Amino acid sequence: MMFGRKHKNPIKMHDKGVVEWKYATCGYCSVGCSIEVGIDAKGEPVTTRGSGKADVNRGKLCIKGLTEAELFNTPGRGSEPLIRNKTFEPWQQTDWDTVFKKSAAEFQRIQQTYGRDAVAIVSTGQILTEEFYSLGKLARGVIGTNNYDGNTTLCMASAVSGYKRSFGSDGPPGCYGDFEHTDCLIAWGSNLTEQHPVLYWRLKEAREKRKFPLIVVDPRVTMFAQFADMHLPVTPGTDLVLLNSLAHVILDEGLQDEAYIRQSCNGFDEFAELVKQYDPTSAAKICGIDEDTIRTVARLYAKADNAMSIWTMGINQSTHGSDGVCAINNLNLITGNIGKPGSTSLSITGQCNAMGTREWSSCSGLPGYRALENENHRKEIAEFWGIDEEFFPTKRGLFMTDIFPAIETGEIKALWVIATNPMTSMPNSGRIRKTLENLEYCVVQDVYEDVETMQYAHAYFPAAIWAEKEGVFTNTERRVNLITPVKKPYANSKADFWIFREFSRYFESPHSDGKMPHFPDTPKEVFEEMKTLSHGIGPNGRDRILDYTGMSYENIYEQRGIQWPYRKEDADNGIEKGEARLYTDGVFQFPDGKAKLLALPYVENNEVPDQDFPFWLNSGRVVEHFHTRTRTGKVGNCNKYSPTPYMEMNPDAAEELGIEHMQYVRLVSRRGDAVVMVQLTQRVPYNMVFIPFHFHDCVNRLSLGLLDPYSRQPAFKQCSVRIEHVDQQEAAQLNVEMRAY
Repeated sequence: MMFGRKHKNPIKMHDKGVVEWKYATCGYCSVGCSIEVGIDAKGEPVTTRGSGKADVNRGKLCIKGLTEAELFNTPGRGSEPLIRNKTFEPWQQTDWDTVFKKSAAEFQRIQQTYGRDAVAIVSTGQILTEEFYSLGKLARGVIGTNNYDGNTTLCMASAVSGYKRSFGSDGPPGCYGDFEHTDCLIAWGSNLTEQHPVLYWRLKEAREKRKFPLIVVDPRVTMFAQFADMHLPVTPGTDLVLLNSLAHVILDEGLQDEAYIRQSCNGFDEFAELVKQYDPTSAAKICGIDEDTIRTVARLYAKADNAMSIWTMGINQSTHGSDGVCAINNLNLITGNIGKPGSTSLSITGQCNAMGTREWSSCSGLPGYRALENENHRKEIAEFWGIDEEFFPTKRGLFMTDIFPAIETGEIKALWVIATNPMTSMPNSGRIRKTLENLEYCVVQDVYEDVETMQYAHAYFPAAIWAEKEGVFTNTERRVNLITPVKKPYANSKADFWIFREFSRYFESPHSDGKMPHFPDTPKEVFEEMKTLSHGIGPNGRDRILDYTGMSYENIYEQRGIQWPYRKEDADNGIEKGEARLYTDGVFQFPDGKAKLLALPYVENNEVPDQDFPFWLNSGRVVEHFHTRTRTGKVGNCNKYSPTPYMEMNPDAAEELGIEHMQYVRLVSRRGDAVVMVQLTQRVPYNMVFIPFHFHDCVNRLSLGLLDPYSRQPAFKQCSVRIEHVDQQEAAQLNVEMRAY
């Protein structure tokens, strides 16, 4: 008998007839891979490949990037504007002029009746940066609502809050190249292998060249944890306790970097006093990590020449998320691990352009990391846009997670939803469904007309997909990269930039002189405005860190992405790259130039398992899917390899409850229930279950709506559930019906 591949069908690569390759940046996660889209003789995009010249991915792509060309022709794409008078009535196809007139009139009617802030805008992390800037100009300079935010509140708000509280500004201080220089890495609540597989490849390659300890902190035995040197299965929601205890050991054993603390930090005495309470013996009882392991990890980190921490949603999506980020920053500050190669506190961002919205959308303030609370910033932007300074509010309005309760109470009457789907992405989705019924007018702007939030919309703006447009994205390491249009927008859909510019013309001027802000005709002209606003003096009296002035579409394309800050004088002097790291001189963005060590007491305010709901519910990503599957759920191979929701459950717990592998069960929380198939595995502990969050008809029917007090980000990953038996035949039929829906 012959074994091996000799007598099997060989793998064949189908020739797709590519005659041209067009450059773009991947439109899924924040890694920011440079891709090339293959065009056939008919002018249709048929395949993708990684760009070998790009430093980010060096020719590699994950399954989502490799199948991204399929998105141009996925079912459900919006082809024409739609309108109707009442929800659940049939939609009527219309033209752009009619839908703009109707929507602008409704927004202005509601504002005149109930006040400017009765109209809310909820944006995204997935449109182009020039589009974010244009939307911010429309929201802040024309419509004038202060209830304007992005869905990045659901994923990155705690990272933003933590960076601001610790360093005085948003902006990840490190880069992917730090993997190649670090001597110790801790990953907090990050399953890098499935969340950001190209980054994991870079980390794995770095460890093959130079071995260093990899420590993964996660309640679940993720794929990343299996590859780690040490796995710390922390009790959900107690990362802050573990971080304070690591700091306790470092200070108790004199392992801190005294010189760096004196030079670059404030608040040490109060911080040191607080962490005295978190000795490893006491902390172990709360966080579930034994005291010897806590001491070992603290010593490894503090004694490493260069140490770095990365994290994703396991830290952010918690009622302690912002404090957890600050505590990671504390750990790096007391050990002097900021601003050096291999030394960073690096938030791994989720959406493809979450950084772009943080920088330029004006959701939390004004363009270029300016604050509404700062009088000089308000004056500067008002003069630049040519509008009344008094038109700006003096503080930011409601976060996305507070906008929906304000709809419930009647404070908000109209909602414009842009490239996000709160019916599926918000916690406690049953409550969101009832909330949306209260709106007098709702606009949905999306690539797809079959998104669930359309059920409650009165108008639909069909938007172009990512590579039918021109502009830039910013990735996790502050690298600005280019998207060139691969083909024209589908049918009568339009680029989001076009929609914002044209829609602005249907509003009357709210300013005393009757003037309106200027909306340029091309994304490239918008980019030039952004460059101008990126220059200036920051809050510490030095140059602003968010500086684009040396960039152009041409040199971004040539370099396959440029990190900011990249100043005009750098470009003029022949320097081709931006600064890889922030705070290399130990000077931060607070007025005195010093970072803040923050004393952060742990207070338990999560929902925890009890007698009635004895299991933790955890959630996370799988490699095949992105967010709520609006796109990947329509892509053949992505859906083929992950077609249905499932729940990981510990075999010992399942045996006690009489539950078998591949059996359906009902999962019940205090908010709702969901029917899901069981997968038995030792990857989860006895008192926990895990569900991929992409399948919204499961996890967000159950999830908790409690919010972090600083970032207003939901605690998606901490809630308690119980498991009930269901009729297997009915459950199987329900699963088929839900998949078809």
